[in-house]
Amino acid sequence: MASAAPTALRLPVVAIAGRPNVGKSTLVNRIFGRRMAIVEEKPGVTRDRIELKADWRGREFLVVDTGGVIEHGDALERKVTDQALRAVGAADLVLFVLDATTGVTGEDEAVAQLLRRASDKVLVVANKVDSARQELEAWELVRFGFGEPLLVSALHGRGIGDLLDVVVERLPAAPEPAAGADDLEAAGAGEADRAAEASNETLGEDAPAVAIVGRPNVGKSTLFNRLVGADRSVVHDVAGTTRDAIDTLVETEDGPLRFIDTAGLRRKSRIDEETEYYSLVRSLAAIDRADVALLVLDAAEGVTHQEQRLAERVDAAGSPVVILLNKWDLLDTEARLALARDVEDRLGFLDYAPVIRISATSGQGVHRVLPAIRAALEAYHQRIPTAQLNDAMKAIQAQHPAPGARILYAVQGAVDPPTVTLFASRRLQSHYLRYVEKQLRERFALGPTPLKLRVRLRGKS
Repeated sequence: MASAAPTALRLPVVAIAGRPNVGKSTLVNRIFGRRMAIVEEKPGVTRDRIELKADWRGREFLVVDTGGVIEHGDALERKVTDQALRAVGAADLVLFVLDATTGVTGEDEAVAQLLRRASDKVLVVANKVDSARQELEAWELVRFGFGEPLLVSALHGRGIGDLLDVVVERLPAAPEPAAGADDLEAAGAGEADRAAEASNETLGEDAPAVAIVGRPNVGKSTLFNRLVGADRSVVHDVAGTTRDAIDTLVETEDGPLRFIDTAGLRRKSRIDEETEYYSLVRSLAAIDRADVALLVLDAAEGVTHQEQRLAERVDAAGSPVVILLNKWDLLDTEARLALARDVEDRLGFLDYAPVIRISATSGQGVHRVLPAIRAALEAYHQRIPTAQLNDAMKAIQAQHPAPGARILYAVQGAVDPPTVTLFASRRLQSHYLRYVEKQLRERFALGPTPLKLRVRLRGKS
């Protein structure tokens, strides 16, 4: 099977397209040999574009799994289709996946027409070919004019190696170097789009990861799109639109950031679908691997019990947190004052986290998010010299001595987050530790990050 490839610029792009429920995500999972895309026997499970790096016989390329293409649908389905066609337009090769067991449908004909307008680099993949009879029936797909169909069974792995052989043969001869600004301008807007898709969406594993988390329908995807500068996630006013955690690499003035747009987190008691379960698992995994978490709240609804629990989960992960009060522009003065009290009361354990008031839809306040992320990362990685740390501890104790105890020595043992070990003569009371933490935050500008204090008694390990 294909494997994850090292980061490279301008990787060739292979888009997987077709109507809903023909097995596109199953094909992606089979190519990578593990469950990468969420799969369920229900149309519309994949709604955003999912990008994965692959390597087959030494050739690296980017696989883009798209939502189902539907020519005529509701507002959400039209957005999903637009996302899929944008991926197709940016691709070097398109795998047009069809269900060989159902024959050609009117939806398949409509998708073929759309693909003809979007790209002339199409390979027909006949999926679910599990018998000799189905092999014969699959040849009906020649009618689309894209050449002979490639026969596979994504579920059972049949024909996948042959398919990948053809894919690497049809890709451009070699990965091109990243184009400069002048080259992109000369190549025209279409080529610039393709270069940007292939470059920006090649996931930078070393870039700091920023997870955007929150309940369903609080505006995470709208914020995500505004931050990355493109309609990268499907945005619609139906809770649960984003089903996967999606990474996008964004170049900023301070270097690259890897944004992760996650599915909305519901209470476990309300998760009654397998798809929702895997979305929850991936969202929690995104929190655990993030360097910074953006906790998005709906200002119009205040802080719910569910958001308290989510905030506790984010805090337990140990990464810095930035609280974003979205839809702030919808509140009057009285409601804003009530929300401030609500945040202070219900999220008091995150009192170190900056609170930014924004409107993801209009862009109000969003310009403050990147500086907050930068400050959080700097504090998260900060190491305090031992001499300065102990000078600070002497001053802290001179100002307010510990009741019945004394801190003899302090050393920072780790970063990400900063972790300080206090060697004390006796046990330190919790309220005194909170005082020490607050003082250290102020003296060393550690405000935006968690700070862990560990206490060891003299003569004990």
